[in-house]
Amino acid sequence: MHIFKSTVGRKILMSVSGQLLILFVLVHLMGNSAIFLGPSVINGYAEHLNSLLPLVWSMRVAMLIALLVHVTYGVQLTLENKEAKPKGYAVQRQLRANFASRNMIWTGVLLALFIAYHLLQFTFKVTPEVAALTATIGRYDVYAMVVTTLRRGVIAATYIFAMVMLYLHLRHGIPSFLQTMGWNNARTLSPISAMGKAVSALLMLGYMAIPVTILFGVLNI
Repeated sequence: MHIFKSTVGRKILMSVSGQLLILFVLVHLMGNSAIFLGPSVINGYAEHLNSLLPLVWSMRVAMLIALLVHVTYGVQLTLENKEAKPKGYAVQRQLRANFASRNMIWTGVLLALFIAYHLLQFTFKVTPEVAALTATIGRYDVYAMVVTTLRRGVIAATYIFAMVMLYLHLRHGIPSFLQTMGWNNARTLSPISAMGKAVSALLMLGYMAIPVTILFGVLNI
């Protein structure tokens, strides 16, 4: 199909898949925030999701497809843009180049690596610290798993660093999506850029709050 071959079509697919991932990130944060309401709430939420495994896995597969589409076309377009300079990336004609825009591919790669680590840790439970804890307590305890894992400084720092990468990726990605879809112009550029920064910062701080409060003992076992 033409949409998979043309530059504009691939930019649209990359942008739309990216927004689907942002929606998932928002919903995931809302679910994870249940940890602040105590063990019974977060564990109850996890058990409820466990009772909906076919739906949960359908969503995971859909998000994996969106991630693959986003990464594939993101890498393709970045490499093509480098070869085609000085044309540059289309959205940069109106969006000012900055550290976030110049390093989209690298923040994206780091986020992809973090997602793989996060899934191995809390979904498949194969990382050493989580596997040992699961064997020790002998039951499904998300609260204990998260608190015990994230009170380790290196792991908490990994999560905090990943959220900084998320902020940098989204602060350029959100306005770029609107530009690619033709919903941004010179008049709306400034407020849309500000909105992208605000949404990115809120998501970053929301996710960071979990490891930070665990490190400082606000959340403990």
